[in-house]
Amino acid sequence: MLEKIDLEEIVAIAQKAGDAIMDIYEKEFRVAYKDDRSPLTEADTTSNHIICEALSKAYPEIPILSEENKAEAYEVRKYWEYFWLIDPIDGTKEFIKKNGEFTVNIALIHQGTPVLGVVYAPALEEMYKAKKGEGAFKNGQKLPLKTNESPELNLKVVASKSHLSEETQTFIDEIAKSTRNIEQVSRGSSLKLVMVAEGTADIYPRLAPTMEWDTAAADAIVRESGKMTYQFENNKPVVYNKENLLNPWFVVK
Repeated sequence: MLEKIDLEEIVAIAQKAGDAIMDIYEKEFRVAYKDDRSPLTEADTTSNHIICEALSKAYPEIPILSEENKAEAYEVRKYWEYFWLIDPIDGTKEFIKKNGEFTVNIALIHQGTPVLGVVYAPALEEMYKAKKGEGAFKNGQKLPLKTNESPELNLKVVASKSHLSEETQTFIDEIAKSTRNIEQVSRGSSLKLVMVAEGTADIYPRLAPTMEWDTAAADAIVRESGKMTYQFENNKPVVYNKENLLNPWFVVK
């Protein structure tokens, strides 16, 4: 199945969604709130419609799980060999703040593992893509772009801009003891994972809640860049399509 997927076609779908998002971003828009009090804008629903319609047309045999659609019951999902996992806008809070740090996330999951990912930050004009066995790229450049040869001297940690938990900060304070100089930066959305993939950050700890669609596409890029997203509790790779779609705490390194 994976060999039948045209990565450039998925890139084009993400770009089309990104163009529609930017049309809304550059004007006044209303913000609604979902039952869990997370924000929702016209851009989320528009992007979701564009992506789901395009994927359904191109690959009708592959089911879709999106943040903005009603999730299929686990009794159905657990038999999916492949499925698309989508976040039409990751970082809606950053979108509302108009700081540019939001992304379109499209991932293909195979038996719990992300095997293809496209992460597009339309306001920043940054396109990340990866397909299992073919490497990871940012705007056409192979990842990682740089490698830290002396983490014991300098370590760069990226953390959430809108959701920095006390537990995450405690973890960062602990790893600071193993390096001479630590730099902590904050960024929105799945851009934190791809910073580790490209080498502009060394580690991204997330000891706070996220959902599978928040990380899957960027995780595919992380893995193809030679890095990994590890579960905090057991140091095993994060897995997808669980009964509960909440991610465990994790560390990308």
